[in-house]
Amino acid sequence: MVASFLLKFLDLISFALFGVLTASVAQDKQLNSSKLEMFVDELPHLPKIHGFDVVSGVPQSKSLVIGMFKKEWKFHRDLPPTPVYAYGVSEDLATVPGPTIEALKGIDIHVTWQNHLPPKHILPWDPTIPTAIPANKLGIPTVVHLHGGVVEPESDGFANSWFTLGFQEKGPTWTKQTCHYHNQQQPGNLWYHDHAMGLTRINILAGLLGAYIIRHPQSEAHLGLPTGDELDRLLIVFDRSFRTDGSIYMNCTGDNPSLHPHWRPEYFGNAIIVNGKAWPRVTVRRRKHRFRILNASNARYFRFFFTNGLQFTHVGSDSVYLNKPVVTNEILLAPSEIADVVVDFSESKTNTAILANDAPYPYPDGSPVNEVDSKVIKFFILKHREIDRWRVPKTLMQYPRPDLSSASRTRYITMYEYMSTTGKSTHLYLNGKSFEAPVEETPKVGSTEVWNVINLTGDNHPLHIHMGLFVALDQIELVNAEEFRKCMMRMNDAIKCQISKYARGKRVEVPAHEKGWKNVFKIKPEFVTKILVRFSYIHSNESYPFDATAEPGYVYHCHILDHEDNEMMRPLKFIE
Repeated sequence: MVASFLLKFLDLISFALFGVLTASVAQDKQLNSSKLEMFVDELPHLPKIHGFDVVSGVPQSKSLVIGMFKKEWKFHRDLPPTPVYAYGVSEDLATVPGPTIEALKGIDIHVTWQNHLPPKHILPWDPTIPTAIPANKLGIPTVVHLHGGVVEPESDGFANSWFTLGFQEKGPTWTKQTCHYHNQQQPGNLWYHDHAMGLTRINILAGLLGAYIIRHPQSEAHLGLPTGDELDRLLIVFDRSFRTDGSIYMNCTGDNPSLHPHWRPEYFGNAIIVNGKAWPRVTVRRRKHRFRILNASNARYFRFFFTNGLQFTHVGSDSVYLNKPVVTNEILLAPSEIADVVVDFSESKTNTAILANDAPYPYPDGSPVNEVDSKVIKFFILKHREIDRWRVPKTLMQYPRPDLSSASRTRYITMYEYMSTTGKSTHLYLNGKSFEAPVEETPKVGSTEVWNVINLTGDNHPLHIHMGLFVALDQIELVNAEEFRKCMMRMNDAIKCQISKYARGKRVEVPAHEKGWKNVFKIKPEFVTKILVRFSYIHSNESYPFDATAEPGYVYHCHILDHEDNEMMRPLKFIE
């Protein structure tokens, strides 16, 4: 039996090493991104797919077929084409990021996601972490999650619901080929991306991501916000490193190679990509523009600001409009967070403006940015000031305020990081449990709960709860954090470790533009963050048009993808 296990393990290692040997040979050929000239490529308009047909003036449900293809992509004028994985209706039309799916509230979309990827991955992956591994090695496992979507369990992209080329091999919780997105939720900004067990970080790194917008013309028209392709634009921002041959560079030696040959706790690239181009440029009119900014990085936080002092007016956060607009000088976005903002270029005293970044990596106590990763995009502002009829209203969408009296249960969710004797990360857990441990979070459909999220690590972790919208209520620093950590590592019980004795440090105010309903929130290290989670629609009292208690259920996890892939994810199962 031992010999059989060893043979199987060696077989998995050999399967994982396809492409890795080439990568390790080419390590010394990593491109110095400072050699690439900034602001030479135009900011691309992302292609759109309408998820509805209009028949006799009435929107109708539509079925889509979107594939995943291996192709080449030009990230920069002077960079050779890069092998990527891309979403699209065909290989020729596939893009990085993928096409933006435009949905209308209340109009269903049925999407058949087709996997056309070959058996060998373009990036190194690590079978020593929980990973989707097809028995017959017929292709790369993928499954699509609609981030921020209120979606039936069968269509949510559960990590073990993966499938390979032509659905030849399927994961243990796979259910059906066509996903059903009801779009009954509030209007807002979502995105879709790969969610396969143990492969999410490299499948997204390879290019499998795209935006999804739910519009509600009746309720949005009165807002008067900028509209149209030139004035209302997506900015999907992420980081990548490249080799001199144009391929994506990923360090293929793990922090603990004797335990995990390839896994590392965070991926950071040294080129900043927006809409598929490195440090692009764009010409804007001297008037208000709306930008839906998504941080689609694996692990990098961005703290955006304008070098010429322009401000951001926040109108939405993640998939929900704010109750009222909030003006700020900067935006801190964790991986998977979305800021919906208006920028008024008529207020600029210069004819150019650079969107810059100064967030350390890892956040908050990592390395400072340098000249290369501190720049994002350059705006060239037309000189003529226009008559601007677009506006930002004093009030936006009015959704319920958080009500603690409605909470039916209080939970404690603890974030752990485990280290080797050399002080390197080995894996991370939520509540001290692996993903495969029995489910413990079983909220009732339609319920509201209080979650006290305790971060015992040194990193800031973006918490994402599938199907859950939540409001951050409080952030309290732990005093004597090391003493409390030792107790929790021994007992894994916040009540028995007397959390109230330690959660009495300084309070940090939740930023005004993050006080609304969100699906991601940044959990500060050595803090207790109290959130009110609602497992129902926030804009109506309607029940879900599907059975949320069905298999395979949902998950919640850290959205640093390298953490999520190495156990910082737990199942979530609804009950009646």
